Amino acid sequence: MSSSVNSVVAARITRRACVSIGFSFLLAALWKGQLAALEQEVTPTATATATATVTATFVPTPTVSGPSVYVPERVNVRSGPGTYYEKVGVLIAGQFAAAVGRTAFGEWIAIEYPEGTRERAWVYSPLVVVREATVDDLPEVEPPPTPTLPAMPVAGFTLSPQRTPRATRLPTFTPAPPVAQPTFATPEVEGGALPPIALIAGLFSLGILSGIVAIFRQRG
Repeated sequence: MSSSVNSVVAARITRRACVSIGFSFLLAALWKGQLAALEQEVTPTATATATATVTATFVPTPTVSGPSVYVPERVNVRSGPGTYYEKVGVLIAGQFAAAVGRTAFGEWIAIEYPEGTRERAWVYSPLVVVREATVDDLPEVEPPPTPTLPAMPVAGFTLSPQRTPRATRLPTFTPAPPVAQPTFATPEVEGGALPPIALIAGLFSLGILSGIVAIFRQRG
């Protein structure tokens, strides 16, 4: 009797132990899944923070003392104050250069180029920003001589036979034939030497005489 009771008790203890072990494995699996989800949520946040830190805007600091020019964007550097002078280099965005002078009206600024030397070059003032001074505060500097174009040798310039200019023949002028102008001859009275004026005078006298005769008839 006692042996059967002991068997029942041992079976119950074994069953409870199996349930406890299974429940422990289930809790461990659920805890591991939650940890994996938390890691996935934390990783993008850390990556975004690192990316924002790397892409921060870098503000350059001046490396020259005294009046200088700051270059917001790329600008050409020339040997003289004008686009007809030779281009000797460029300044990129964020660079500084010591300003040593200006032209009479301040449209061009003389700088030390290359930096740290006594060589002088020029930049267009509307494309740069003057620091620690104004354009008018800079001393006026005499610009270098204007560059001249090389002369073309005359001996090397020849005209090809196909392009030799030809003399232009002017048209000849032929005068028009003279225009015949008609002439009118005075008609002559046939049969005598009586001039026309005499005939006119006779007709005039006859008219006067006829008038006088008519007047006398009316009175009579």
